[in-house]
Amino acid sequence: MEKIQIEKARQGLQGEIVIPGDKSISHRSVMFSALGDTPVRIKNFLHAQDCMSTAACMEALGAQVEFISDTKLIVTGNGLHGLKEPATILDAGNSGTTLRLLMGILAAQPFLSTFTGDASLHKRPMGRVIKPLSQMGAQIYGRENNAKLPITVVPAKKKLTGIHYDSPVASAQVKSAILLAGMFAEGETTVNEPFVSRDHTEQMLSAFGVQLKREGTAVTIQPVEKFTAPQEIEVPGDISSAAYWLVAGSIVPGSKLLLKNVGINPTRTGILDVLKDMGAKITLQNERTSGGEAAADMLVEYSELHGVSFGAEIMPRLIDEIPIIAVAALCAKGDTVITGAGELRVKETDRLMAIAKEFNKLAPGAIEEKEDGLIIHGNAQLKAATAFSYDDHRIAMSLAILGTAGNGVEIENPACVNISYPEFYQTLEEVQK
Repeated sequence: MEKIQIEKARQGLQGEIVIPGDKSISHRSVMFSALGDTPVRIKNFLHAQDCMSTAACMEALGAQVEFISDTKLIVTGNGLHGLKEPATILDAGNSGTTLRLLMGILAAQPFLSTFTGDASLHKRPMGRVIKPLSQMGAQIYGRENNAKLPITVVPAKKKLTGIHYDSPVASAQVKSAILLAGMFAEGETTVNEPFVSRDHTEQMLSAFGVQLKREGTAVTIQPVEKFTAPQEIEVPGDISSAAYWLVAGSIVPGSKLLLKNVGINPTRTGILDVLKDMGAKITLQNERTSGGEAAADMLVEYSELHGVSFGAEIMPRLIDEIPIIAVAALCAKGDTVITGAGELRVKETDRLMAIAKEFNKLAPGAIEEKEDGLIIHGNAQLKAATAFSYDDHRIAMSLAILGTAGNGVEIENPACVNISYPEFYQTLEEVQK
């Protein structure tokens, strides 16, 4: 088994970090550009496994994808109705976003397509997307009662029909799949959520000239005639990747880090709210907007944190950041109580179980696992240990930051960080020098 040794920080973390492109926006930039009919230049694209899965799928569906460098590419589509039947099975790899959003787009196409993915994606539930798409008239078939990969999308018997869908979960992927299918459907399509989930799909569709209407927690799309592709999309840095440095800078004494070009879309900034509630010292500088998305530079400095409680209401805005928030909580004064996070049980791994099991190896007895959350006892006595990543990029990176702030850690299966942040370990080494 492959392992990496992370040492305890001997001094404060210092330096400037350019945050890699946002994963959610990188996916959508390639997908939507492939539905236009003019070339789109994409800058600061996240060159990581998940986003490369999307690029490969769009190419298989007939779009031209030309990489100028790792982070710059030009995507040229054949128009909104110009996708072609793929000659082979579409491989979504580890990417739930690729699979779920493409199911929405492909549900309306006049050809057959079949998806596969890696072992982890084969375990993840797809019924939550297939059910509403089927209500619109889509013909989608999968293993375990149309819930799991492999999945085949068969041409619908007639044109899809718009629906009003009350989603039981606040999920950007579920919402996006339905809205994307709604572009090709008859009549309007509305998705209503218990809480507003991240809105990158809506922001980018607007940049492509699509009219959307938002009322409260509901969003409505009309059938779309044509995509007007922008000439260029600059992807802001991923706040989920910045989160590791925001926490590291807050908990390692003497630290001061400047994070460049971080997306600050309000549906994603739950991590900033929670860290500020905990007493973190984070300052936003140089705020700007590109492609409908807000971005800024962030200065984070060491400060003494204290425990907080939060739940379901904020969860859609920070669901991916729970593992690294748990690290902050272990180093804070007092207890942190997290509820309403049941969604974490169906991510790349069962993240609630993984956090409790692996983080407790470094902080024995400090984390209690609950049905839909965690109780984390702060001021934990951290010790060196070997911990398993569960092949989950967010668990691996969080363990690395915990080891840096504590007494070191040996991580088993560390290479999974390539899913979202290939330069992570190298950057961690650089800010320790």
